[in-house]
Amino acid sequence: MAWGMLVLAGLFEVGWAIGLKYTEGFSRLWPSIGTISAMIISFWLLALAMKTLPVGTAYSVWVGVGAVGAVILGIILFGEPANLGRIISVVFIIAGIIGLKLSSTI
Repeated sequence: MAWGMLVLAGLFEVGWAIGLKYTEGFSRLWPSIGTISAMIISFWLLALAMKTLPVGTAYSVWVGVGAVGAVILGIILFGEPANLGRIISVVFIIAGIIGLKLSSTI
């Protein structure tokens, strides 16, 4: 259950990271409300997951899911570069997330 909450928290992190782009410095009301809501939900789910998961593992996976999602959506939504270096780096982040999951005792 904690791992599910953690992945969901990471997905909400992607939401608020991408949402920040649409807020235009928090000058647009609805994107700002959506982004702040995603932040609150993301932190709340992370906190719930940390009740049972080690802090280093939980935080690293949360950041990793957010980073991978933000890179992928940045490429899709904003036309950011999808060069070999970026793709390989994302693969390494995913490998790290999998490694943390596999080496977790919980």
